[in-house]
Amino acid sequence: MKSIEQSVLDYWTVRAHDFGIVRRNEIRDGISARWSAELDTLLPGSGLRILDVGTGTGYFAVLLGAKGHDVTGVDLTPAMIGEAKALAYDLGVKARFEVMDAQSLSFPDESFDAVVTRNLTWTLPEPARAYSEWLRILRPGGVLLNFDASYGDNVRNNEKNGTHLPEGEIYGHCGMTPELEAQNAKITLSMPMSEKLRPEWDEKLLRSLGCSDCGFDKAVGARILGNNDLADAPMFLVWARK
Repeated sequence: MKSIEQSVLDYWTVRAHDFGIVRRNEIRDGISARWSAELDTLLPGSGLRILDVGTGTGYFAVLLGAKGHDVTGVDLTPAMIGEAKALAYDLGVKARFEVMDAQSLSFPDESFDAVVTRNLTWTLPEPARAYSEWLRILRPGGVLLNFDASYGDNVRNNEKNGTHLPEGEIYGHCGMTPELEAQNAKITLSMPMSEKLRPEWDEKLLRSLGCSDCGFDKAVGARILGNNDLADAPMFLVWARK
């Protein structure tokens, strides 16, 4: 039987190109200005060494690299890393990209000023292990910014917002088929995060890992995504300072 890790890898390998199209549309839209302003508010300065974990097609990496940050993006899926490298090249943005498991990073302790991630934690078989790794590679005073949503609720309520979109849309998923939709639903509901009360679970875990300065923001999706935010799975931010 195929492992859940292999199922995730296979799914995102198929989805990489179409996912890259949507992220390129985002780059050209005003939504990127809102993302950029949000990140500026949350990050602790300029010229930071930042890890974009679960970079996907490199959206956060190119936004932050264009601001002069020293950015490394990692992702489990080689096809995603290929899309990220192409995006950075096309935009003339300097960023490094590596294939790597978000739950087992090869970087030394305390080697980054910030860790950012978007729509990743819900896909992880061992989210607690991932959080521990992200904190390990943060320097003292560094920040973790995790933007995610409770996508299990979206699947359970059969919510289709954000899927089956044409290529010109700025946010969501183009190129979806019924087969891919079924794969996505199966993967989502098989993940431990689909049963958690989030983001409350995330904050509790971070405190157990030693982060006294942490919290969450449930309004971030409305601020950045507006009407594109999912009704059944609104985006939230989980943050922590080491």
